[in-house]
Amino acid sequence: MSVKSLRILAVLVALGSPFVAACDNTGAQPQQTTTPPASAQADNTAQNKQPGITADQQSQSESDLTLVKNIRAAIMKDSTLSTDAQNCKVITNGGKVWLRGPVASDKEKQAINTIALQIAGSGQVTNELVVK
Repeated sequence: MSVKSLRILAVLVALGSPFVAACDNTGAQPQQTTTPPASAQADNTAQNKQPGITADQQSQSESDLTLVKNIRAAIMKDSTLSTDAQNCKVITNGGKVWLRGPVASDKEKQAINTIALQIAGSGQVTNELVVK
């Protein structure tokens, strides 16, 4: 091994890298890494399967895409909104708008609803935003 290779190996060993075993020239098998038990892994499947319209039902008509683009731009322009609020789902289909996702407060929920109403019109917005 070259001096450079030895230095890289020393750094990997110091960092506890799992790749060190692959560099072992003794013929020993690399150690298997273990994953946490399934019970310890996050599972939000039930939360992701909430009833109602989902993003995959977003209409691809020009008018619906323009509507969602204008609402999204207005939401992003409001710097008082949290990152969660700015990343809420805006789904349009047939001129109707659905707002979904978490926001930080009732004030943000109302602000996004007001933006959508101003752009889409009265009676066109279903606000399903959830305050965390």
